[in-house]
Amino acid sequence: MSSPFTWREVAATEGRVVAPDERLPWVQTGFMGVQHVIAMFGATVLAPILMGFSPNIAILMSGIGTLIFFLITGGKVPSYLGSSFAFIGVVIAASGYAGKGPNANIAVALGGIVACGVVYIVIGAIVQAVGTGWIERFMPPVVTGAVVAVIGLNLANVPIKNMAAGNFDAWMQALTFLCVGLVAVFTRGMVQRLLILVGLILATIVYAVLTNGMGLGKPVDLSGIAAAAWFGLPAFTAPVFTANAMLLIAPVAIILVAENLGHLKAVTAMTGRNLDGYMGRAFIGDGIATVVSGAAGGTGVTTYAENIGVMAATRIYSTAVFVVAAVIALVLGFSPKFGALIQAIPLPVMGGVSIVVFGLIAVAGAKIWVDNKVDFSQNKNLIVAAITLIVGTGDFTLKFGDFALGGIGTATFGAIILYALLGRTKN
Repeated sequence: MSSPFTWREVAATEGRVVAPDERLPWVQTGFMGVQHVIAMFGATVLAPILMGFSPNIAILMSGIGTLIFFLITGGKVPSYLGSSFAFIGVVIAASGYAGKGPNANIAVALGGIVACGVVYIVIGAIVQAVGTGWIERFMPPVVTGAVVAVIGLNLANVPIKNMAAGNFDAWMQALTFLCVGLVAVFTRGMVQRLLILVGLILATIVYAVLTNGMGLGKPVDLSGIAAAAWFGLPAFTAPVFTANAMLLIAPVAIILVAENLGHLKAVTAMTGRNLDGYMGRAFIGDGIATVVSGAAGGTGVTTYAENIGVMAATRIYSTAVFVVAAVIALVLGFSPKFGALIQAIPLPVMGGVSIVVFGLIAVAGAKIWVDNKVDFSQNKNLIVAAITLIVGTGDFTLKFGDFALGGIGTATFGAIILYALLGRTKN
């Protein structure tokens, strides 16, 4: 068996698709890794903040988790693992988190996250043993396409409502996604491949000129960078296992399966390579990464749609890029100064980039429909897709006692159940 760290070097020819087992020269691969770190950073930091977890540990465990996933899948599946938003509701319910500052009851939530990872590993082992047919019967392209699209659409509210405090910030978001669009369309070569990173830098420069130079908005604050230490160990926390928290959080594994399945289908559609044979290993890798993260004080992790959006835009699917991104995340996790540098990026600029990336995720879901020739003249496909999109985008939430199933969860389970019920007929 060949080493997962073996890639064939290819030139950055314009328009060329770089396959998972290929890579650009290392310098260019390094820049692509930086771009993927930026793409995942906002959400990977935001999720732990919303749960009262340490962002530094979340960044560190995202890097470790990505390397675990890379090794378990033999370096064949291009994916980055970051903090999962699917855990937020159940973690808050299990820990009684008030929404501000560190979570005083984090250990109990961590026990539930570890339990969720174990369930996820078991599902992956079953898939690895018996194949993916039983999952695909429940989750055909019309379902997976809708779930992937919903992941992007459900997140749309984050940059639009939470990352623009006023009119000036909203205009800066618009300027940012315009910069990314201009880079994507009017540049060539590696500049075009780095459209997210280059667009972000251009928008940040313009933002600094308008704020620091002309006093139009909140200035870019670099004081945190100067004050932060170059190296520092994050505060790890051990999990505590309680039946209530484990029963509440463990079912999130089903949502993670749906996310991972949708992401694998999206990558398969984009690369033209069938990754079904790696699905069980992908679930196991994600599950082990979640167990390791929860055991150290981090959030549950999942394959990141944000980074799939970057791959869709750049057409670079090399797994070498994700190894580089994971190593950078490890450095960030142990270096408050590097973390402060990324956090100094103006929130409206990060919001504008998020709009682009989340939109690309939604389009990746639609691409699954197109590539699999989903027939929307059939009412069952039409109804499943229509209801799933609105339920997920509107964040339709159902509660079962203390357990709350948010928009992505209700959309995922709803799509599976609807298709199972409506798929009994041929029309």
